[in-house]
Amino acid sequence: MRHRLFQTFAPKHLDFILLALIALLNGIGVAAIGSAEHDLQGKQIEGMILGLVVAIVLSGLDYRRVVRFSWLYYLLSIILLALIFTPLGVSRDDATRWINVGMQIQPSEFAKILLILFYAKFIMTYKSRMKQYVWISLCLLLAVPPLLLIYKEPDLSTTIMVFIIIAVILFVCGLSYRLVTGILVVTIPSLIVFINLVTQEGSTLLNDYQRGRILAWLHPEDYATTLAYQTMNSIMAIGSGQLMGKGYNTNEISSLLNSGYISESQTDFIFTVIGEEFGFVGSSIVVILLMLIAIRCFFIARSARDEAGVVIATGVGTWIGFQGFMNIAVATGILPNTGIPLPFVSYGLTSLLSLYIGIGFVLNVRMQSMQKTSKSEGIHFGGMT
Repeated sequence: MRHRLFQTFAPKHLDFILLALIALLNGIGVAAIGSAEHDLQGKQIEGMILGLVVAIVLSGLDYRRVVRFSWLYYLLSIILLALIFTPLGVSRDDATRWINVGMQIQPSEFAKILLILFYAKFIMTYKSRMKQYVWISLCLLLAVPPLLLIYKEPDLSTTIMVFIIIAVILFVCGLSYRLVTGILVVTIPSLIVFINLVTQEGSTLLNDYQRGRILAWLHPEDYATTLAYQTMNSIMAIGSGQLMGKGYNTNEISSLLNSGYISESQTDFIFTVIGEEFGFVGSSIVVILLMLIAIRCFFIARSARDEAGVVIATGVGTWIGFQGFMNIAVATGILPNTGIPLPFVSYGLTSLLSLYIGIGFVLNVRMQSMQKTSKSEGIHFGGMT
């Protein structure tokens, strides 16, 4: 007899389309990493294989039983993030975002899926109260400790990413349109004022390097040989790929990648490698795959049988979609240099494994929705019933 935790596993209901999309995107990432930093390609392949195995195993778990330990996940995310500020913390480039536990891991990546699982149970438990301002405020207050810890690393981009995930989850789970409109009316002008304040000489609202990155984004010509150097080279490299690119692992002298002008090409600027070597066509394929994966997750959320399933699928879809946008926007100069990986493409085993964990739970959400006995067990996307 199968263990009760795995009683929902049904191979015929496995979402092979979603798995195929992810495997294709991950395969493109493996190829790009091999061109950017060949020695890391083998590790990324191992991570891909391990991730697929983990996702398939987790797809057989009953997510409703898993989310019962929601407060444990919340505390675990806090503990992992707090370990960064202990002797276990590892610093690189004026930031401490990793811990060494025999191997280096980035706690903020695992915190994303842990917080999604936490909110899945929390919202399902208090679904009847989620439209009350008090409970919405409580949801946001619970996000403050992990967000502050991530911000203090410092890692502003991941702080924003985690906040976006939580905000979209709350919106999908019935947040009032009036409240959303009110928040946007206040937030957009506040953001403009904030950017104006942090760019003033002597501002202490952000760290010097964060302030410098914003200034380099606004005035790249003034930082062409310093903070904007990497982004400007990235834009030139992507443009040089033209329609079809210069070819995989090209030996062309004109290659900015081969000339060493693109740093972090295997992680934060992996899209630059794709743009130069595979051109507009290859870049478009990556963008389309990211969109299709995110949209697939949202459709799974729409057919989920309960609130927990909606939160899990929505959270993972938002994570992949918005983080993909942020990474590509940085590589093309649309956003300031934030240092955030491209989902399933950038090198980084922590990021890759956490994403596959999230996908594993999304697969289970779909698997259970396929097995539901009547449509009355479902839930409307965009508001609970």
